Amino acid sequence: MEITEVQCQSILTRVGGYLKPVCSHSLNPYVGCGFGRSACGVGCYVRHNAWLTKGRDWGSFVEVKTNAPEIYLKTCKTEQRWVHRRNQPFAIFFSSSTEPWQPVERQYRVTRRLLEAMREHPPDELILQTHAPAMQEDLSLVAALSRQCRLRVHVSIEGDIERLPGLPPPPATVQERIELLRQLSEAGVFAVACLSPLYPMQQPAAFFEQLAQAGASAVVIDHFIGGDGTAEGSRTWKTDLPRSMEAVDAASTCLEYRDRIAAIARNYLPVGLSAAGFAGHYS
Repeated sequence: MEITEVQCQSILTRVGGYLKPVCSHSLNPYVGCGFGRSACGVGCYVRHNAWLTKGRDWGSFVEVKTNAPEIYLKTCKTEQRWVHRRNQPFAIFFSSSTEPWQPVERQYRVTRRLLEAMREHPPDELILQTHAPAMQEDLSLVAALSRQCRLRVHVSIEGDIERLPGLPPPPATVQERIELLRQLSEAGVFAVACLSPLYPMQQPAAFFEQLAQAGASAVVIDHFIGGDGTAEGSRTWKTDLPRSMEAVDAASTCLEYRDRIAAIARNYLPVGLSAAGFAGHYS
């Protein structure tokens, strides 16, 4: 793993495309991801971003934006005014192309320092997206921030199967991530299970019942078709993920599979589909 420290010029990116209906800005404390060679890295759409990877293998590098908290405080008021002039909330997606609580966070604490900066000047809305049980280390900070802005945490749990055939292991077990949901809920944080991309499932009813018992407030279900930034999922079809999914359930690579699973999930929790779900719209 190549780890480098960098000074960023900006940290709040005005969004377009898939995230346009979700938030006004994205924020990424790191470039690259220490989880890039785990299961979630196989289907990660960012691995196809040549401008970001610069020819490097996804999962082989992390750039640490060491001054990100200072840049946030320097620019957040300007960005907030910009979005308010458009009669929209200052809503941040943290993060869209990296894992905030990846292994290097324990050394650099960029994510923690950004959350502390947000306590000084909170956004109107904050979406925290994570695979990592290490988020528990900042639970009190997240809970405090949730009392200052509309905050929800999306915990990525792609399904009820620990490991798909032919893929590397995930960065955390299913049960570890469900436990994170439980701890968030007990701390009073709006916690959402995020099945993105949706994997084939063995016992969906039992799985969603378990999520509800853990205190999840809702579930977001997103298929790689459309969810990877292409209408037909063409980026993901170039990876090993679809073949691994089909080895479990041939129907799981069709968009209709998402709707079948969502119908089951609605018996237990409010459900949001794809971008609308990431935006917090549930039914």
